[in-house]
Amino acid sequence: MTNVQPYLFFSGRCEEAIEFYKSTIGAEVTMLMRFSDSPDQPPEGMLEAGFENKVMHASLSIGGSPIMASDGCDSNESFKGFRIALTLPTEAETKRAFSALAEGGQVDMPLDKTFWSPCFGMLTDKFGLGWMVSVIDGPEG
Repeated sequence: MTNVQPYLFFSGRCEEAIEFYKSTIGAEVTMLMRFSDSPDQPPEGMLEAGFENKVMHASLSIGGSPIMASDGCDSNESFKGFRIALTLPTEAETKRAFSALAEGGQVDMPLDKTFWSPCFGMLTDKFGLGWMVSVIDGPEG
């Protein structure tokens, strides 16, 4: 069986990001481990000072889709070259999620009707993560 999952590194803000996604889009934490909980400590110098109690690994479920997350080993990570696509069943839910995710971030393309969706928009959230948010169009989505 082959499985592909996004693994996001939040540069020391993972716990904050998890709480944000729990409150905005209903993310559920299925597992969380801190560096201090690991039975094997990272090699000397690998972990930025102050990251000992940061999130080493977390597994989340958003609408049944798995996403993995971590603080990473330092504060130098950034999200470039991709976006997370979030599709929702109704226009009202799409507007609510878009507005919540945009809080403290930046709207890159306001929600509007497109030829592929009755409601689609793009934003970059306060963690620098890009999102494409849309309503599912038709029974197949």
